[in-house]
Amino acid sequence: MAKIFLYAEYQVSIPFTEIDWASINPQMQTFAGLKSKTWLSGINTHSVGGFYEFDSKENAQAYIDGLLVPFASQINGNLSVKLFDGDVVAEASKGMGSPFYR
Repeated sequence: MAKIFLYAEYQVSIPFTEIDWASINPQMQTFAGLKSKTWLSGINTHSVGGFYEFDSKENAQAYIDGLLVPFASQINGNLSVKLFDGDVVAEASKGMGSPFYR
C-alpha cells in the first residue's frame, strides 16, 4: 500500500481555538511519510482530531505510537484511530474529484 489514510480523534472537551496548533504542526512534520493533515474540530463536541495521508502503513503506525498515543496520555483523553487503504479506493475517489488523487 502506497497511500494510507489515518483518521484520529481525541474525545476531550477543548475548543479548537485553545489548541496550540502552531507549535504542534512542526512536531508532526518530523514524522517520516506524513504527506498531509487536515485538522478536525467536532461540532458541538469540541473533540479534536485529524485526517492524515501517509506513504505507508508502517509510517502511519509509527506516528500513532510516537505522537498520538503519548499525547492522549498527556491530555488524559480517549483516542480513536482508524487506518484506511488509499490504493484500493483510488479509482472511485478520482471519479469524485478527491484532492488526494490529482
